[in-house]
Amino acid sequence: MTTPLQADHVHLARAIELARGGRGQVSPNPLVGAVIVKDGVVVGEGFHARLGAAHAERAAIDSAEGTDLRGATLYVSLEPCCHTGRTPPCTEAIIEAGIARVVVGSDDPTEKAAGRGLGILRDEGVEVAVADGELATQARLLNQPFRKVARMGRPWVLFKSAMTLDGKVATRAGDSKWISGEPSRALSHRWRAECDAVVVGIGTALTDDPQLTARIDGVARQPRRVVFDSEARLPLDSQLVRGAGEVPLTVVISRAAPRLAADALEVAGAEVVVATGANEPERVRSALTQLGAAGIGSILLEGGPRLAGAFLDAGEVDEIRLFVAPVVLGGSSGRDPIEGEGVERIAAAARALALSSASIGDDVLISARMREW
Repeated sequence: MTTPLQADHVHLARAIELARGGRGQVSPNPLVGAVIVKDGVVVGEGFHARLGAAHAERAAIDSAEGTDLRGATLYVSLEPCCHTGRTPPCTEAIIEAGIARVVVGSDDPTEKAAGRGLGILRDEGVEVAVADGELATQARLLNQPFRKVARMGRPWVLFKSAMTLDGKVATRAGDSKWISGEPSRALSHRWRAECDAVVVGIGTALTDDPQLTARIDGVARQPRRVVFDSEARLPLDSQLVRGAGEVPLTVVISRAAPRLAADALEVAGAEVVVATGANEPERVRSALTQLGAAGIGSILLEGGPRLAGAFLDAGEVDEIRLFVAPVVLGGSSGRDPIEGEGVERIAAAARALALSSASIGDDVLISARMREW
């Protein structure tokens, strides 16, 4: 026989699973899923499907149309909102429906929430329970971009790279196509679709002339393309600039960039952001603060090694995903995945909070969670 605690675990896990359905479609809002149970039976489910659409709680209530929800329990992956934004407060909908109990996966760390929604529900006589343990961790990890922006004002950064068995991302001549296999590259395009922006340095932009778009089926929106280009060298005839009218492009320059070059990029349709600071890590933080203020909540950092090093030196790499391919380059002149200043002692090295691995075609994907928000 299922105990009440086991039932809570099952239904909250389902709410977290539902929340994932909004990936790549709801930013800057969080991913949220909800399940409504009455007398031991699931009577409604929902998730936040797209920006501006009903929140998960209201979607679940709507799906239970015709069911008297008085006395029911609502399981939701994130604390219900209590403010009016693109949609009305979910706390109002919960109270109006007569839901008696709410089980929450994680808190909402934004200033306009931060426990207020739960307080309102309690004041109205609704029983509130907040998860702990593994499910609470899962719920928090689901919304790392949302949580980092709320706390730091800067986007969550996922660094992705592909390297050989001997740890190289390019030959001594600069050739890097293709180290990883086709399944790995397809997965990388999925990550592009799920992030708000894709970031590269000017070296990658000049060498590869990339599009930086998500070229897979079912993409709800293309990510903003961002190029860190301190001297505004990005060619006006590059694919990135020529496509700026269709997919947004931001070029991050320094104060040293020639004014005429920066103006030409703006005329061509690119947004130009001036990053300030005495060194590359400081300019990275400056740029991320401006991108966060512009609504960018998550970044897929695709390199190259110098820019990746600057992000790491700035303490702004939140997760690393490395494809390791079954090839060996040899030699001492190939490029490393991350350069920058680095540290002098092992004790000062950035250490992963969690590691996992998976086989992707002929490659091995190593994922490392570096920070938790």
